[in-house]
Order: sequence, then C-alpha cells, then structure tokens
Amino acid sequence: MSNDRLIYLPLGGAGEIGMNCYVYGYGPRDRERLIVVDLGVAFPDMDTSPGVDLIFPDIQWLADRRDRIEAIFITHAHEDHVGALGHLWDRLRAPVYARQFTAMNAVRKMEEQGADPANVHVVGKWPETVTAGPFTVGFLPVSHSIPESSALVIDTPEGRVIHTGDFKIDHMPGVGEPFDRELFAQVSKDGVRALVCDSTNVFSPHEGRSESTVGPEIARLVAEQPGMVVATTFASNVARVRTLAQAGIASGRSVCLLGRAMRRMIETSVQAGVLSDFPSTISPEDAREVPRESLMLIVTGSQGERRAASAQLARGKYLGLTMAEGDTFLFSSKTIPGNERGVIRVMNQFSEMGVDVVDDDNGRYHVSGHANRPDLLAMHELTRPQMVVPMHGEHRHLREHVKLATANGRDGVLAPNGTCISLSGNKPEVVEYVETGRTYLDGSVRIGAMDGVVRDRIRMALNGHVVVTLIMDEDDTPLGDPWVELMGLPEKGVSGASLTEVMEADLGQFLQRADDKTLLDDDKLDTGLRRVARQVAVTEIGRKPEVTVVVSRLS
Repeated sequence: MSNDRLIYLPLGGAGEIGMNCYVYGYGPRDRERLIVVDLGVAFPDMDTSPGVDLIFPDIQWLADRRDRIEAIFITHAHEDHVGALGHLWDRLRAPVYARQFTAMNAVRKMEEQGADPANVHVVGKWPETVTAGPFTVGFLPVSHSIPESSALVIDTPEGRVIHTGDFKIDHMPGVGEPFDRELFAQVSKDGVRALVCDSTNVFSPHEGRSESTVGPEIARLVAEQPGMVVATTFASNVARVRTLAQAGIASGRSVCLLGRAMRRMIETSVQAGVLSDFPSTISPEDAREVPRESLMLIVTGSQGERRAASAQLARGKYLGLTMAEGDTFLFSSKTIPGNERGVIRVMNQFSEMGVDVVDDDNGRYHVSGHANRPDLLAMHELTRPQMVVPMHGEHRHLREHVKLATANGRDGVLAPNGTCISLSGNKPEVVEYVETGRTYLDGSVRIGAMDGVVRDRIRMALNGHVVVTLIMDEDDTPLGDPWVELMGLPEKGVSGASLTEVMEADLGQFLQRADDKTLLDDDKLDTGLRRVARQVAVTEIGRKPEVTVVVSRLS
C-alpha cells in the first residue's frame, strides 16, 4: 500500500477575502512535492494596520520547503492573486506559469521588485498543460471581472482536482471568455476527486447577472446628465471600463481615462489581444479644453483610496480638472467591506460641491464577478466532485458553502488558512494545522504582524506619546529636572494646569526621592520615570500614553 498522499493547504484567502495563496502537495508525508496557486496581497486599513502599504500571506512554511516546490500557478491578474509575486518570489524561486494577459502583469510585478521576469512562463488555455513533478496542470477559461481568468485542472496520481479560482457563470461577459458549461462537463466526465471552489457570494440567493446587462443602464444614465460625468470602477474590470467609455461616446462626449492603474490595464489588455475595440480617448490636457457637458472622465479610486483620481477630484483638483455643481459622479462598483468610510468620505466631499453622486445600491450599474449561490450549485452539478473544499471567502462564507455541499450529497470540509487537508481517502480529512499569519510591507521593508511595530503605532495613535529626557552629570546626579515633550495629547488636563508642567514637576519629585541604586541604574530610572509620567496622564487626561525615556550620562 502506498504511503503517498494528496494534500491541500491554504496559506491565505480561506477565512478572508484577499491575500490568496494555496498549496497542493503529493508524496510521502513531510516529503510531498508541492505546487503553489496564487500569491496575492490584501490591503491595509487605518484601524488595524496604520501606515502599512501592503499585506502578504506568511509563507514561512513554504520557504522552509523551497526545495520541494515545483511551480507557481497564477489564476488571474487581480492584486489579491498576483500582487505579492514580485515581493515573495525570492523566497520561493520556482517557475511561474500563467496565461498571456496574467503573465504580462506578473512580469511587471517581478520587474518592479528586481526579480528576473524570465521566470514567468506563458501557457495557453486548456487542453495545453504543464507538468510539475507529480502534477499536470491546465488553465481552464472562466468568466470573471478581469480578462483571461482561469480555473486550474490539476491532475494527480490520486485523481483530478479542479481549483475554480474566482469565477462567475456569464455567457456574455463583454471582454474575456464566456463561461463554457460543456467544457466543464467534458473535463469532469471521468470523475473529479475534489472541487476547490470560490465562496464569495454563497449568501446571494439569486442567479448572477451578466456583465452585458449593465451596458444599457449605464448608457441611459450618462446620456441623461446635463453636466460632466465622472465614473469609477475597478481598473482591472476591463469590460466595465469599456462599457463606460462606450456610454460616453454614445452620448456625444469625449472620454478621458484618469489614473495610472486604469491606463496601464487597458494598455496591457490591448497588447495581450484580449481587447481590440476600446473607444478613442483624449489626454487630460485636451480634456481641460472640452466643455463640461461634452466630457466624461473614467477614473480610479472606486474604493475611496486617498491617492487615487476620484479622491483627489473630491478634494478639489486632479491634473487641472475639477468637478462642479451639476456634474454627476457614478460608482460603477461594489464597495468592498472595510472600505465604506473612504467611499462615504468621497461621496460627501462631492455632495458639498453640488455634485450628484450615483452609487450601486440598487445593483443597476454593477454586477459581481463572483458566482452566486445558485451558480455555485450549478458548478457542483457540472463537475460532480467527490469532495468540495470551499475557499476564497471569510469563515462564514466557507462554512455556509460546506452546508450547501453536504445538503446536496457531497462531502464538504471547512478548511480555513493553515488547515492541511488530505484528499487521498474517500472523504476529506484534516491531517494537521500549520501556523499562518500575515506579513506587512511597511515602507520599503517587510515586517511580521507579531513584531510589534504596528501594535506600537496603534497604541501611539490611540493614546499619544510622551518623551521624557533626563541628563545625569559626571557624579551621577540629575543635571536639573527632566523635561517632557508631548505628541498627540492635550496641552491642559482636568486641573487646568499645563500637562507638561504638572508632569515635569512630578518627575522632578520622583528624582529627589530616588536612592543611589535607582540613580545609577538606567533600567530603574526608565521604569520609574515611565510610571510617573503615565500616572500623571491618567490623573489629568484619563489616558495612559506611550512613554519613551531618554537618559544621557555625561562622562
């Protein structure tokens, strides 16, 4: 009897939406040959990760087994699937495989971080395949909100696995390939051991709508507006950007794209051959000369990002262009949970200008790129898998997807990040747990989520900061009283006196009472001065700030 096993291990993207990273392995326990599916990022927020630029999955488990990694496969070019590739590739150093459009974006990610783009290899769609150790992998086209998205057909000695990636059932997506039911039925006819499946919209009860349904609604809205129209959507949603541009042209407007990410995505789509009929656009310089009622801007920043074009327009001006009363701003996008504050801030700023803001609360101007509950069930029926492993979703999504699978007679398993599943038996089985987490790109360096850097930053943001400085002379006697600098704290406390003066007075009294052991020991001075500063702050302002003590000794 063989001791080999087939395993599945999510390191990111299972128990959250974003930061996707999945591992498949085959071979003897702890000696499996491995493939990696996707290396994505998540985006920070000011509440939990202030100052952080990007969030990556913790790939230490993979890095420790680098010599066993056969290949990295990227399903599509969204940031939460490819955004970490350039940052993390040096720790894995395995060949990267993707379809043309995705590969072009992957190459750029590699070049931006100084990694050799020659490690990215272009693969055609199914039935073309790549052999990677014990795995044979093919890219099966699916419809999604970015061109050339693919499910992966992963053939193993234990049978076939289908990893859906992000998908929806859309037979008229506009740009990119339509969903092909017959193709999925064909690749599944000889049996599918496991379906590892997108779970994002498992709570949406209605069948998903096609991208083609939003075009007429957007065209009608744009044509009815008397002033300038500005619209935002995800830069990667090439089909939607084209729909918006076509609506602008149809209403007799000149169209201008604003935002580097949007222009770059359209250019890449044209170069990759997935977009051939994008309307003509004008430059921002030329747009400034066009009458407002004859202009449409398509801009980045659908999630309220502070540096994106939409937020800058909301603050006043971007590349010489401004919005005014009577103009219309359209959010042709869904607000990702966690981004509501930024989006609402932009909406209110436009409202104060007299700009009419149209969002997508009614679903008229946006459709999701993910499969709704009936479509997930249709995928189950098409592929008829022995096992269903939900991925790409928060914990509640994964759990609900397991319920959907088991209610329809299939073995489902809940596998959030770090849960290693054996797919070798008749049922999926949890065989071990792996420590997972997050790493942060903080400026130009990578830091661990548990390193304390972000924790201290949050504490300072919540409670303020006090710097206490003390100079000791050659005889180890205080050279005057310590002095205090406050950051992020009020000048006066409940006593009405200066917080700085009250704190310095109490610190001076502490030094007068300190014995020689304390005065000779920097650690004891640090502890004592810190305690006094915090006690004063609690009494005067009801806060316990972060305190830094600087003791300088003259020699």
